[in-house]
Amino acid sequence: MVYDIKGKNALVTGGASGIGLWFVKELLKSGANKVFVLYLHTENAGDISKQLNIEYGRECTCFQKVDVSNATQLENAFKTCINWCEQLDIVINNAGVMNDGKWEMEIAININAVVRGTKLAFQYMGKDKGGKGGIVVNLSSILGLQPLAGCPIYVATKHALIGMDRSWGTPFHYNRTGIKVLTMCPGVTDTPLISEAHGLQGDDILGRECQRELDAMPTQSPAHVAQSMMAMITKGETGSVWICEGGQPIYEVEIPDRLTLKRKN
Repeated sequence: MVYDIKGKNALVTGGASGIGLWFVKELLKSGANKVFVLYLHTENAGDISKQLNIEYGRECTCFQKVDVSNATQLENAFKTCINWCEQLDIVINNAGVMNDGKWEMEIAININAVVRGTKLAFQYMGKDKGGKGGIVVNLSSILGLQPLAGCPIYVATKHALIGMDRSWGTPFHYNRTGIKVLTMCPGVTDTPLISEAHGLQGDDILGRECQRELDAMPTQSPAHVAQSMMAMITKGETGSVWICEGGQPIYEVEIPDRLTLKRKN
């Protein structure tokens, strides 16, 4: 069944810059009613919100400064969002960092905050909690499906999200909550997360290898990733994992079970 974004309300973490801001723009372009945006470091977030509200002729965005790794701040943001838009339909856990040099922070943002954001989405949207169901999208990466020598901890965080989302996306949870859980795995995208990655691995050798490996991969624009996100939201089935790489059309990837993968001696 095709999901219609028109008239829906969304929450996007890390949505004031990079891919996240393009997600916000594409949601509005696709007819979303309101988008609640969480950000941390963007200095002109207020101006961006005003510009979008002017462009769409209504109070369609609300930007709130939040550290997603802070449990209290994140939960309060969800409460504020519900008070503002009354009903939440789509949650995109986009915020992430690629910084093995500060791996504890990396895990806190890339895993812990996404787990918490997903659970809060279930709490506020789940049919079993009095909600109307909805969609949760978590941002993994193509590096959640392959190794990369230069940033092993980042790779681990993205592998973790795929396992979690496929589990949340099982019929057991969907039948109970009415929430589809989708995973998007973008390839190398022209954003600061990629361009600054080589200097954030805590080791010059790792940094150089990280840069070499990333430079060998095809690149794409954040606008293409955002357009692909809308396509995935409208047609994705719960528990599905999607790849968007090199500016090519997004596609669903099938992950074989362990028996299929068993190596024959």
